[in-house]
Amino acid sequence: MSNETRICSIHARRVWDSRGRPTLEAEVALSGGAVGRAMVPAGASKGAREALELRDGGASFGGLDVRRAVANVNGEIARAAIGLAADEQVALDELLIALDGTSKRERLGANALLAVSMAAAHAAAAAQGIPLYRYLGGDGATLLPMPQIQIFGGGAHAGRRVDIQDFMVVCPGAGNFAQALEWTAEVYRHAGELMAERGARLGVADEGGWWPAFDTNEDALDALVAAIERAGLVPGEQVAIALDVAASEFGHGGRYTLGLERRQLDSDGLIELLLRWCEKFPIASIEDPLAEDDGAAFARFTAAVGHRVQVVGDDFLVSSAELVAAAAAAGAANTVLLKPNQRGTLTETLRCWEAARALGFAGIVSARSGETEDDTIVHLAIGWQVGQLKVGSFARSERMAKWNEALRIEERLGERGRFAGAGVFGRNAT
Repeated sequence: MSNETRICSIHARRVWDSRGRPTLEAEVALSGGAVGRAMVPAGASKGAREALELRDGGASFGGLDVRRAVANVNGEIARAAIGLAADEQVALDELLIALDGTSKRERLGANALLAVSMAAAHAAAAAQGIPLYRYLGGDGATLLPMPQIQIFGGGAHAGRRVDIQDFMVVCPGAGNFAQALEWTAEVYRHAGELMAERGARLGVADEGGWWPAFDTNEDALDALVAAIERAGLVPGEQVAIALDVAASEFGHGGRYTLGLERRQLDSDGLIELLLRWCEKFPIASIEDPLAEDDGAAFARFTAAVGHRVQVVGDDFLVSSAELVAAAAAAGAANTVLLKPNQRGTLTETLRCWEAARALGFAGIVSARSGETEDDTIVHLAIGWQVGQLKVGSFARSERMAKWNEALRIEERLGERGRFAGAGVFGRNAT
């Protein structure tokens, strides 16, 4: 351990996320003068088994204030972590985990732990004078991720105006990251114009996608294909569709209620609906097609379509290495969504990705619906060579800060940079 990388101070403050709600920022300063800073996001739809944010409760900000989490960082966490080496991430994170002492990080708060974990990584990278992605991945960190970008928001992100949470696009035909963003920008623009012409554009959802007024969930898929075509692109070849069903938000116990269409389905009925969509539309990826408590149906769906569609576990897997291993054994899902605040430290999130990769799973590093301008997840996607990045839409600065950071990294890498492209889907490519 170099004296230059010893943590000499830790300071947290309350800041504000993209919903205007309180969240946490931490700064870690090292004895050599380097400083790292990180902010944590918050989700609207959350898995029951993910780590817990610490919120204050009471009347202030609807109970969502974070003064206790801030105090935990500035008090107990700082006292324990000062003097440790920021470039010994595993040791630091293990200390944070032990200090909290609970399985879901509810005592000190996953938000408090994660802010320090990420800020320390930024400080360690700064001490070496290199960007975070290179600090995490070394010279091999050259893979630019395939972006998953929301066009229409739904579910918990848009007042449940449609049941499906995210209608997104991916660009398997793009030659590089910059071109994938260009194509998405055109699709997003044409989708907005199309909705305005139909009188069906209600505004912008939590993650920046259009807040639509559709009569059925399938209407959104029809509109998305129309927007791709209006942009002059070929559906399924140049641009494909990715869905986040977020089925735990409208189903449990094997029963699912589609509020928009006023009907209820059992597990097999929802599977049948999704399989029909996969036949009718150029769908490359489906996230949480069944609820987190419906593992057997998740496996049936994966068996039916997993050879050609990416089946992603979010609430179902909550970035847990143990849950990924169980899902792989059951044949449920073939891709894991990686959200650091579902676990509380970078080390635990990386362990999940390493376990998933060893089991043949693909991965997607993901933002949350309540975001900040923090761009750490871009560096995680590239440094860990995950190959996919899901940030939200192609609007709102807390989203664009991340897409633009990836553009800067692609430019910096130059000819060494490799775009994940269609190959990221492997056997699941459209």
